[in-house]
Amino acid sequence: MLRGLVMVIMALDHVRLFLHYDSFFFNPLDLTQTNGTLFFTRFITHFCAPVFVFLAGTSAFLVGQRKGVKFLTSWLVKRGVWLIFLEFTIIKFAWLFKFDISYSLLQVIWVLGLGMILLAGLIHLPKRLAVAISVLIIVGHNVFDSFAPTSEVGTSIWSFLYEFKLLTYGDIKIFVAYSILPWVFIMPIGYYFGSFYLPRFESKIRAKILLQIGLGLTLTFFIIRIMNLYGDPYLWTSQDSWSYTLMSFFKVTKYPPSLLYLLITIGPSIILLALAEKWKGWIFDKLVIIGRVPMFFYIIHLYVIHLVALLFAIATGFNESDMFADLWITMQPGLKGFGFNLGVVYIIWIVLIIGLYPLCAWFNTYKSNNRDKWWLRYL
Repeated sequence: MLRGLVMVIMALDHVRLFLHYDSFFFNPLDLTQTNGTLFFTRFITHFCAPVFVFLAGTSAFLVGQRKGVKFLTSWLVKRGVWLIFLEFTIIKFAWLFKFDISYSLLQVIWVLGLGMILLAGLIHLPKRLAVAISVLIIVGHNVFDSFAPTSEVGTSIWSFLYEFKLLTYGDIKIFVAYSILPWVFIMPIGYYFGSFYLPRFESKIRAKILLQIGLGLTLTFFIIRIMNLYGDPYLWTSQDSWSYTLMSFFKVTKYPPSLLYLLITIGPSIILLALAEKWKGWIFDKLVIIGRVPMFFYIIHLYVIHLVALLFAIATGFNESDMFADLWITMQPGLKGFGFNLGVVYIIWIVLIIGLYPLCAWFNTYKSNNRDKWWLRYL
C-alpha cells in the first residue's frame, strides 16, 4: 500500500514538472519566487524516492525469507544490472524523447540498481556490522557537504559519489541527479526493517514498534532542525511571514539527500505503516495493486505524461521539437510560457491515475497468473 501511495504521489511531481507553467522558470523550492501551495506540492513528493529505495530493501528481505539467501544474492545482482540498463535506455528515452548515446541521466532507478548490487554483498556481513555501516554513512555524510577534491580524477569520482552535477567528458555528458551516497545505504536499513514483518511479530506488536520508530525519527528531525547546526547544507531562517518561515524550516536538500531530508520522509512513512496495520477499503486495495507493479507503473506513467505534454504543446502553439529535450525538459528554452496553473496540473494528475489503474490491475493479474515466467520477476 505504501509503495503504491508513493508511486501515485510521484506521478504528481512528474505531471507538475512537464505541465506546470512555473516549472520552466524557477525551482518550486525557491523561496524568492514560490508560494505555499507550490512549495508543499513539491515537498510532499520528497517522500517518494527515499521510501521507494527503503521499501526495495524490505521487499528484498521478504524475497530472501521465501527463496533463501543464495537465490536472493543472485536475484539482487541480476535485477540491479537490469535496472541500470533500463535507466540508460528505456527510462532515459521516456524523459527526453530523444536517442542520444552521448548523454546519460543517472536518476533513482540507477541508484536502485546500485543499491541492490551493494545489498547482495552486505547481506553476507553480520547484521550489526551492515546496519552500523549504513547508519554511520546516513548520519555522518553531511560532514562532507563542503568537501571539494582538487584533482580532476578526484572531482569526477566525488561527483558520482556525492554531488548533483552535469559532468562533461569531451562529447560525453553525464547528469548525476542521484549520487551514490547516501542513497545506496538506505536500502540495507530497509532490508533489516523487513524483520518486523516476520510471523513472530503480531500485528499489534509490530504497529507499536513501528509507531515508536517513526515518531523517534520524526522527533529527531525537529530537534536537529531547530538547532540549525547540522544535518542539511541549507540552514533555515526567519522570513517576512510565518508561512515562509515554515517553508524555510522544511526546505531540506534532496540532491544529495541530507540527514534531515531522510528523517522527515522515512520517519512519517513508518508512522503511516504503523497506522495502516488496520486499514482496509477501496482506496487501500487500489494502492496495493499499484504497489505490486511499481516498475510497470513507473515506465508507463513517464511515457504517458511526456506524450500528453507533447500533445498539449502542439495544441497551444509550441514546436513539438521543444519536447525532445537535450538535457532536461525544464531546461528547454523554447518551452518558457508553456504549461498550466497548478489547479489544472492536479486535475491532469487525477485523470492520469484513474486512467493508469486498469493497466496496473491487468498487469498485476497477468503476473499472478504467470508465476512460471521468470522474466516477470524483473518488472
